[in-house]
Amino acid sequence: MTAMYGLYEHPKAAQRAFNSLRQAGVESAEITVISSEPFEAFEFSHRDHSMLLFRLAPLGALVGLTASYLLTTGTERAWPLNTGGMPIVAWWPNLIVIFELTMLGAILTTVVALLITGQMPAGKGAMYDTAVSDGKILVGVPITAGRGEAAIREALHAGAVAVKTGEFKR
Repeated sequence: MTAMYGLYEHPKAAQRAFNSLRQAGVESAEITVISSEPFEAFEFSHRDHSMLLFRLAPLGALVGLTASYLLTTGTERAWPLNTGGMPIVAWWPNLIVIFELTMLGAILTTVVALLITGQMPAGKGAMYDTAVSDGKILVGVPITAGRGEAAIREALHAGAVAVKTGEFKR
């Protein structure tokens, strides 16, 4: 994939470039913004904001809770021991296993969802420049046949330290 990107020192300049690209007809989803630190006061940092992780973590916890309940009570009922008149299902020791597997379900679901939503290990984040590690902000767009390269270059030039074109993996 061929892409054109600009490097910016300040987040206000990156936001101006983001807005200019949208005015030039580029969809927000096609614009890649990469920085070494979060800039939550700016719109470009919120465009990929999703509440998906917060919805999936309780779902994973519920799956872990259900699985641990079935595991502990099912095991105790499948192989009952002589408990001297006490109940076969012992809740206090079971609560330790239930708690741990509930947390494991929430954590594993969050990690897997983070990897999927972040498109890791490769994906949209393949566009990169080493200047990002030095504190610059990258704003880039893939070049397609129907898109004017001159309009993109003009939109990226406002406030940019450098505007570059490069080949990236998809």
